[in-house]
Amino acid sequence: MAFRLIPKEESFFDLFEQSANILLSAAGLLVEATERFETLPENAKRLERLEHDGDQITHDIMARLNRTFITPIDREDVHRLASALDDVLDLIEASTERFVLFKIPAILPQAKEIARVIQQQVQEIHRVIPKLRHMRHASIMEHCIEINRLENVGDRLLRDAFAALFDGAPDPITVIKWRELYELLESATDKCEDVAVAIESIVLKNA
Repeated sequence: MAFRLIPKEESFFDLFEQSANILLSAAGLLVEATERFETLPENAKRLERLEHDGDQITHDIMARLNRTFITPIDREDVHRLASALDDVLDLIEASTERFVLFKIPAILPQAKEIARVIQQQVQEIHRVIPKLRHMRHASIMEHCIEINRLENVGDRLLRDAFAALFDGAPDPITVIKWRELYELLESATDKCEDVAVAIESIVLKNA
């Protein structure tokens, strides 16, 4: 009987890895959309499709959680990690959707920098998620530390972006638009940190 339970347990890790794969693709599209402005409309559409795929995986995780009696990690940790991964993807998709909706004529340099920070965080998430199968504390925690460090970089970039935005005599509508855009991007860095916190909790409980 124990042997038959293994596929159920492993499937959570499979789904987490699928979610991380989608997130990695999304972060790449975000960077491409900010670096090559002409790709923004198409990449926004591609991100919308990825967001739907990510929602389906999150739904699958939650459905499996409800019908699985024995889980490989605490149930609340499964829920927390799945939700955090989904939140990052939602914010990446929302950022590009707002770029299009607001008819931004060009991407400001600070937005490109924050997008690259998000991509770096997501790359760390993509590297660490497969390691949850084996719970190697040291190798997992180093990724979490790097995600947290990058979140601090994102905070600094947001402050610099706001300072630059209010330099001179900016157009109020432009300020309102970019304030929301910057906050969406920076929120994605915060949610990446939430992923790291969820992973840290899992590791500490299973150390």
